[in-house]
Amino acid sequence: MATKAKPIAQVALGLEPGPFHERLVAHNRQQSWVNWMGYASPSVLDNVEFEYFAIRNQSTLFDISPMCKYAITGPDAETVVNRLVTRDIRKLKPGRVAYCIWCDEDGNVVDDGTVFRLSETEFRLCCQEPQLSWLEDIAWGFDVSISDVTRDIAGLALQGPTSCALLKDLGLAGIETLKTFGIAGFEIAGSVVTISRTGFTGDLGYELWIRPADALKVWDALMGAGKLRGLRVIGYEALEMARIEAGFLLPKVDFLSAQTVLRADRANTPYELGLEWLVALDKPHFNGRRALVDLSKQTPRRKLVAIEIERDKPAHNALVYHRKNREVGMVTSALWSPTCKRNIAYAWLDAPYGQSVTDDLWVEIYLQKEIRWQRRMVRCKLVDKPFFAHPRRTATPPADH
Repeated sequence: MATKAKPIAQVALGLEPGPFHERLVAHNRQQSWVNWMGYASPSVLDNVEFEYFAIRNQSTLFDISPMCKYAITGPDAETVVNRLVTRDIRKLKPGRVAYCIWCDEDGNVVDDGTVFRLSETEFRLCCQEPQLSWLEDIAWGFDVSISDVTRDIAGLALQGPTSCALLKDLGLAGIETLKTFGIAGFEIAGSVVTISRTGFTGDLGYELWIRPADALKVWDALMGAGKLRGLRVIGYEALEMARIEAGFLLPKVDFLSAQTVLRADRANTPYELGLEWLVALDKPHFNGRRALVDLSKQTPRRKLVAIEIERDKPAHNALVYHRKNREVGMVTSALWSPTCKRNIAYAWLDAPYGQSVTDDLWVEIYLQKEIRWQRRMVRCKLVDKPFFAHPRRTATPPADH
């Protein structure tokens, strides 16, 4: 009997197929894949420009199933989550989501992610890096259950200005009343779906959480309803463009986790990352609080800042100089923004640059033209993030567009 051929992504990379893999293979004309936590995730399916502009003008689907997901349940669940993260989770009501970070005992950031409060005693933590051992250490001695539910929950990010209209076309009554960072339950194609108004694009959008057994049914229903709404499946590269515009930081790109760095001075505090607004020093004890109290009184040794660069060449992996001759930092993420029509980037600057010294900053960009490399020194300036902030992201109810 003939055996069924494995999808190309599995053969090429030796990666695990996710719950939507069968559909992704059919859409991935480029057969371009990346490794996301052991899963085959599409990098570019067709054309990165088309995929990017679909985020900003239509609606898009991106498979977020590989994201690490942890269930935290029990009478002491709130206490455990509040001991982990730097925000005051006691203020988070059931049916709401919060963006959070957590730190080691030295006040360095371990990871960032989203905390879903499903009920008084049920939480879900979604993040980029494995955190089970960290959670189990925090939960020791408390009446709480911690479990890795990554493979028990499939996820889809439905993002873009027509995303709400698409869900209404599917008959999801009341979806237009769901506020930003809200959670609600719905039914799609006979399957129970939890929908949160969250995302990584800075645009109007939702994340759908589904049983893996129902994944393909829900996918097909969305694709069917999306024909009149310009729905397009996208890959990582288009999402990367949108997240830079939206002001979101990415682990392993903009910062390193304190639990994975090889050199102690490579870890970063919330104050260096510009995330001090996520630190609630007035709440009960949490991991790293003592160190963060001291750090809050000090000038950060370096700062991750948003910059705008003259001209139109992205400053990938560029160095930053003061007065063109003193090296003071480096660029982590860079992009010529098609929507903002600006040359934007995030850069680490050593103190006092980016803090008390903000003028006469330059970026060193290398361009290859007809095989030859050219060096270009271009002026840059500090700006506020996010670069892209459209009112439709938080509008309730959203327009149909």
